[in-house]
Amino acid sequence: MGPEDVHLRAVTKAAAASGGPRTHPVPIITRTTIYKCKNFSVVVFLLPPGATIPLHNHPGMTVFSKLLLGSLRVTSYDWAEADQRPVAVGGDRPLLRLAKLVLDADLSAPCDALVLFPESGGNMHRFAAATACAVLDVLGPPYSGDRDCTYYQDLPYRRHIDDTDEAAGDEEQKPRLGWLLETRKPKELHMYEVPYRGPPILWKRRPAFDSWRRQQQQHKGQ
Repeated sequence: MGPEDVHLRAVTKAAAASGGPRTHPVPIITRTTIYKCKNFSVVVFLLPPGATIPLHNHPGMTVFSKLLLGSLRVTSYDWAEADQRPVAVGGDRPLLRLAKLVLDADLSAPCDALVLFPESGGNMHRFAAATACAVLDVLGPPYSGDRDCTYYQDLPYRRHIDDTDEAAGDEEQKPRLGWLLETRKPKELHMYEVPYRGPPILWKRRPAFDSWRRQQQQHKGQ
């Protein structure tokens, strides 16, 4: 799958013409929903250079992420233990939960899709754009009023471990462990929604798609 499969040119055009903030000091992330039903949603994110989608989770969801354009850094975690409760480490420190690093890598398009699951594959991830880039997400089931994401801050494992080292586990796993602190939605996160202007997504009816294709061909011939 590539940019042409989601009519990326139309998405970027809509983003440019959306009238979104032009002088905001923080990079603005543009989002367009290609399709959404009760079972899944298909969304494209456009990130300018330096923009970051902070570390967040996908509760009970399976997500396919495909980098369509540009380069970004992906960092993802899973919980070290599925049934582990958050712990307070020393004094008045906040509650933390132990997680294991799944991926911390730089990706450039074209590349393979990433897949995460409810309890594996890096359910909590962060995208940091090195260049202008576009990411396609297929989320099932989609976010909804009762299925919202939680944001986290990742902290070094050794910084918060106590003297007893009870959560250390396997010595070989220690370098891949970290603490995740639940946070509010970051104030610096600005995401702007624009309408999808590409071909309609249809499962059984093809005439509408054929009509759209004819219109595109006629437009090119003018």
